[in-house]
Amino acid sequence: MNASTALFSFNIQASQGDARAGVLHTPHGDILTPVFAPVGTQASVKAVTPAQLNELGASLVLANTYHLYLRPGEELIAELGGLHDFMNWHHPLLTDSGGYQVYSQAANRSISDEGVIFRSHIDGSTHHFTPEKSIAIQEKLGADIIMTFDECAPPYDYEYNQRALMRTHKWAERCLKSKKRSDQAMFGIVQGGVFSDLRRKSAKFISSLDFPGHAIGGLSVGETKDEMKSMLEIVNAVLPEDKPRYLMGVGTPEDLLNAVIRGVDIFDCVLPTRLARHNTAMVPKDKLNLTNAVFAKDSRPIDNTCTCYTCQHFSRAYLRHLIVAKEMLSATLLSIHNLHTLLEFVKEMRQSILDARFNDFVESFILGKHSGK
Repeated sequence: MNASTALFSFNIQASQGDARAGVLHTPHGDILTPVFAPVGTQASVKAVTPAQLNELGASLVLANTYHLYLRPGEELIAELGGLHDFMNWHHPLLTDSGGYQVYSQAANRSISDEGVIFRSHIDGSTHHFTPEKSIAIQEKLGADIIMTFDECAPPYDYEYNQRALMRTHKWAERCLKSKKRSDQAMFGIVQGGVFSDLRRKSAKFISSLDFPGHAIGGLSVGETKDEMKSMLEIVNAVLPEDKPRYLMGVGTPEDLLNAVIRGVDIFDCVLPTRLARHNTAMVPKDKLNLTNAVFAKDSRPIDNTCTCYTCQHFSRAYLRHLIVAKEMLSATLLSIHNLHTLLEFVKEMRQSILDARFNDFVESFILGKHSGK
């Protein structure tokens, strides 16, 4: 057993069908799965303090390698004690590799087998990311879980996905060779668009490299819900059962439920805080746009059954007032509510698996009876 293996382990406590409830042990604490990770792109979950995240029960936060490399720089963060100290979050952290950010800036980058040359969205300066550089940056940042550098391709372009898959696989091998720290767990990333043969091929290859966990990338990027579910079924049938599975960038209750049904353990998404900044509250199976005039005199909380700080203390009318008055507090209160909604949702899913009543939970959600309906 190497040092990294000793620091990280994953235990499945219960399962129902393909759905699992487990514990991922890390140097900064245990992660109870299924788990939703709020996204702290710039080492900050937007509009929410670490103390508020603690109170919400968040156990894992994601930070963005690409953005932190550009500003303030991984060297500065390392000099100041690493990402945990820098952002005062002493629970588990995950950093992505920067691959998706490069993908999303198609007009400002060029890709080769060696790596990616891209222009900064901040000042237009030119930068070169390789698998080795991505891992070196993530090692300086110091997150508990780090990701291999991959290429995310448009979901419906078969030839592009073939090329990107081979590149992603070669880059995964290079990431493994360049990794030096033993106190970080590196996850390999499965790609392949919406193509069954490519997804199966990628899952088999990435599994063969013996990563301590696996991520599923390139979904929720324009494909249909049925296509995403189909790809998850294919991938999870191949990935080893005794290692955690992480679906990247997915964050609606419906998507989380459908992924847990298909064996996924870890999720992250900007959705709850992004919706909050766009004046929108998440409610079971729906959303409320609080700019609507109908809420101007509405004395009810966002959700009568919700136990979050926002719903326990403030009305829809007050929240709408903050929005109309352009008060920053609206983003904080709505972020607290939206994060609470997703964190509680995965917590309830986990408990239902432990109690062997997950099928009832699924049926309740589908029938619209879950949490306040």
